[in-house]
Amino acid sequence: MFDLSVSTNASLDLRHESPSQVHISFIVFHNITNFPGIASGSQVSYHSILALNVRTEIAYGMSKDGCTALFWRNEHSTFLAQNWDWQEEQQENLINLNIRQESKPSISMITEAGIIGKIGLNSSGVGVCLNAIRALGVDFERLPCHLALRSCLESESVGQAVATLQKAGVASACHILVADSHEAVGLECTNVDIIGLPTKSVLTHTNHLLKPHSGVEDKMALQDSPVRLERIDKLVQQAKLEAQGPLRTETIRALLADEDNLPTAICRARTRESSVATLFSIVIDLRKPSAEVTMGRPSEGGETLYLNPMIDSEITIPKSLTSRSPSWLMAIGRRI
Repeated sequence: MFDLSVSTNASLDLRHESPSQVHISFIVFHNITNFPGIASGSQVSYHSILALNVRTEIAYGMSKDGCTALFWRNEHSTFLAQNWDWQEEQQENLINLNIRQESKPSISMITEAGIIGKIGLNSSGVGVCLNAIRALGVDFERLPCHLALRSCLESESVGQAVATLQKAGVASACHILVADSHEAVGLECTNVDIIGLPTKSVLTHTNHLLKPHSGVEDKMALQDSPVRLERIDKLVQQAKLEAQGPLRTETIRALLADEDNLPTAICRARTRESSVATLFSIVIDLRKPSAEVTMGRPSEGGETLYLNPMIDSEITIPKSLTSRSPSWLMAIGRRI
């Protein structure tokens, strides 16, 4: 547990402010109203929950997590998918969170306990994936990365999601792949700009910037990022030649289970030097809309969860994790 101080033009110090008094200069920070309830249910300080949700901005481009994301649409099907790679120890904190809100789409996502925006889909058929980008710089007048993801999940369409982020900006570097059944846009975000990567049928991304961003230096924390991008592009092109009729979840899952160039493969494995591994794999069928999530490395066939934003609001902790999940995570599950 820790406190967070944020230096802004208003010299705001969160350590000495109550939740009702905090006026954060991050634009579109409306979901700050979720934080007191999460803090109460988990018995964790309000400021720690706030810090979790702006941790990308706290890290200032020091992230080393990897991910491989793809969008693929043909005449019959539309899929959005990714592997999420990070420190293996964080897997016990993953949850499936389903949210119902008045006048907004229902949401089903995989997130880390306490974080209100991550990877998933909504009842309007909008899905979102995330690639970390290691580029220095943060702008406290823009929307934090995880709240940008939440904003996408509260959108009725790709166009609405893109317009919201273009207007607000994103505070730190990341790639947000937002899609619905008709289109997808990759948003390469930095603290100074957002550059769109539109596509008609296929879009892939890993953990480095594909476009030049003026004044931004991409540190490329994972040197295998270009290799993974080349590999996923090759696999998709091969699969397109073989695909006839509707795409299948199994086809997309097989792409994400690829172990070429192991341990730094699309399906990443832990090594002695690094504890980063694939913690879950998600395949979203945007025409249903629903998703299939494989916990752990997809090549190992771990526990499967099914996401459906049309079901009642609930929180799900994967069965394989409940026996070792920390008490504060369990408290969120009981009381969120």
